Amino acid sequence: MEAHRRVGVAVDFSPCSNRALQWTVDNLVREGDHLILLNVSQQSDYDNGEIQLWEATGSPLIPLAELCDPVIMKKYGVKPAAETLDIVQTAARQKKIEVLLKIYWGDAREKICEAVNTTPLDCLIMGNRGLGTIKRAIMGSVSNYVVNNASCPVTVVKGDSH
Repeated sequence: MEAHRRVGVAVDFSPCSNRALQWTVDNLVREGDHLILLNVSQQSDYDNGEIQLWEATGSPLIPLAELCDPVIMKKYGVKPAAETLDIVQTAARQKKIEVLLKIYWGDAREKICEAVNTTPLDCLIMGNRGLGTIKRAIMGSVSNYVVNNASCPVTVVKGDSH
């Protein structure tokens, strides 16, 4: 019997990351897999002292039931989009997968690459914001950085306008 995979999806609860999440559910995950949502928060005003414990390693893995609980998500300073919750709840029920969330604080490029190793992930899927050449050169592309530095296969799901 084949071992169940740990499939990661970088999410920021934007339409772009929701497209990547939906693509993953439609094309990649299968029964028994672990779908691990990776979120990197830039919030430095996190008021609970717990962040000091999690700053280096990220939050504990948060199960789907807690991901859907607004009180618990407020504790972590994260507000999942309704569309994201709908996608993962449907996938968990229909495909019989386990959905978990891991939250990091800091630079998205570095933390996503770090998560690939520490979680560990078999593969990673992420969206592409579709920055133009100039904006990408100035701001840098998270997806480009992750593709070139992650230690697992990375799939970038482009938006509809690409």
